[in-house]
Amino acid sequence: MLGVALSVGLTGCFKTVRTVQQTHAPTMYISAPVEVLEREVSERDAAIKTLNASVLITASTGGGKEGKVTEYTSFRGYIFVRKPHDLRVLMQLPVIGSKALDMVSDAEGFTLMHASLHGPDVWIQGTNKVATPSKNGLENLRPPVFFDSLLVPGVRPDEFVTLTENTRVIQPESKHHDAIEEPDYDLTVTRLKSGNVLRRLRVIHINRVDMLPFQQDIYDEQGRIVTQATYAKYQAYGNVQFPSLITIHRPLDEYSLKVEITKLALNGTFEEDQFVLQVPPGVVVQKME
Repeated sequence: MLGVALSVGLTGCFKTVRTVQQTHAPTMYISAPVEVLEREVSERDAAIKTLNASVLITASTGGGKEGKVTEYTSFRGYIFVRKPHDLRVLMQLPVIGSKALDMVSDAEGFTLMHASLHGPDVWIQGTNKVATPSKNGLENLRPPVFFDSLLVPGVRPDEFVTLTENTRVIQPESKHHDAIEEPDYDLTVTRLKSGNVLRRLRVIHINRVDMLPFQQDIYDEQGRIVTQATYAKYQAYGNVQFPSLITIHRPLDEYSLKVEITKLALNGTFEEDQFVLQVPPGVVVQKME
């Protein structure tokens, strides 16, 4: 009787109708089991051995904690990657084109030089993991943030994966079109922590229309999202699809890096000294942990 009463009451005159955004699903999308998605992520990662990119990098800092967001002038530069650990990032000063920053890193740590407008260049060496966080979020930027965000790592033998389905609403480019409610897959990568406890490492969000990652969430040991990387504007480079727009957001440090790739070469060779940055004699090197 209660159900009948509710049905009559809810469908009667006591109601309010409001307009919501209209969406529609894509005409075609792909279904795949977790084993296929795991293999495709790992094969896409294995297909890239080196990366040589001309980029435009725009940094912004701030957010809800500060109550404001500051966007800085874009820098042109280059990013070189050689697996498994080598990375070099060069950035040029706007207009004059001289070197603003030069950083190399390997599995152990990094060496960095950044130009000073009012004195000699500043040299810094440090570890790849932050031991003493700075209040300035950009000072907590370490090479692995670039490495893990630019390339979606494959699944290692000691890692486990689970798959869930989700949707996201993609806003239309024109007001004359409906938004698209796109079906997606969330591939969660975990590792055994102790006993029967798993630690979440990453969640790879995969577009079911083209089966390419559009976002990756990276977690720390406390289960917090430390990096959210988004991927857009994929282009074909040989047999590899690679995003030409990558945004790296660090929610705890409240900064973001937008990396626009203007030119890209994959799987080329580097000279051995490409990942060597020599500190000039007599220069005082600051240590960062």
